[in-house]
Amino acid sequence: MMGNDEYEQDNQDAEPLDMLASYFEANGWAFQQSGDDEIAATTQGSWTQYELRAIWREDDQVLQLLAMPDIRVPDEQRAAIYETIGLINEQLWLGHFELWSSSGIVLFRHGALLGDGETLSLDQAQLLVEAALDECERFYPVFQFVLWGGKSPAEAIAASMIETRGEA
Repeated sequence: MMGNDEYEQDNQDAEPLDMLASYFEANGWAFQQSGDDEIAATTQGSWTQYELRAIWREDDQVLQLLAMPDIRVPDEQRAAIYETIGLINEQLWLGHFELWSSSGIVLFRHGALLGDGETLSLDQAQLLVEAALDECERFYPVFQFVLWGGKSPAEAIAASMIETRGEA
């Protein structure tokens, strides 16, 4: 993390992907920008490595942030994971988990409507990224309990919540 003085200097609004690039760089995360509308970074969490991908839709002034934990779902377990995602999403205020049907990848997605200013502050960038990573970290064990632990989605959520409370 950067010191307060560095935050003060860098806390100017900027174009969304430029601000995310600055945030990723400040955290020492590997990242690359693809054209004017996409940036991707990787970071290590408690459970797994995450790929973060941000897509800027200038026409709509929407910044979409995807956080992809390393979870791939075999075809025979997709129904259980769809149920798991449904139960998890009931608990979320912002963003949602989904399963990409083409690849079997689980991801967290959140969109931020930036409006006419078309800029992002460092505080907004930090909140968007940290919220996505926090939700991935919170629910990663649930997916593992279903995929590898043989638990039902409801059992997995109950077990995960108990373990999370126990760690605090």
